Amino acid sequence: MKTVIGIDPGSLKMGWGVVREKSGVLELLGCGIIKPGQKEFSERLGLIFKDLQAVLAQYRPDEAAIENVFTQKNSLTALKLGQARGIAVGACASLDIPVRDYEPALVKKTVTGNGRAEKSQVSFMVGRLLGVKESWGEDAGDALAAAICHLNMCRLNNLLRRA
Repeated sequence: MKTVIGIDPGSLKMGWGVVREKSGVLELLGCGIIKPGQKEFSERLGLIFKDLQAVLAQYRPDEAAIENVFTQKNSLTALKLGQARGIAVGACASLDIPVRDYEPALVKKTVTGNGRAEKSQVSFMVGRLLGVKESWGEDAGDALAAAICHLNMCRLNNLLRRA
């Protein structure tokens, strides 16, 4: 049994989702979006760190999966996204939770079969894979997709080691 938190980094909205896998069966434990509000950037980062640490303390995941920053046309946006991602990595590391990085296209392809899938397609497939019909924000859907991607990659690596 393994519990993984997926994180979709952002400085205005950071999605998170916790998935447990037991004997190949996925179970949704919780998900949400951290929204620090329209504060100064440094205040938002502090709030994200505190809120994410509270989520980590509540669910106690074994590992974390975080999407890498994709190339932005605007360098300031990419820098802020990278800083928010660093806060998420730091929150996990402060609680000794190993972090694995995944490219957004790999996460999408793992869940939908298409590395360029829209956020709505990702959320739809996440719901199917988890057997859940509830609605969550697209950022939470992306975070859950990262967790599912990580669990699939772990299962694949285990199979390859046995071969």
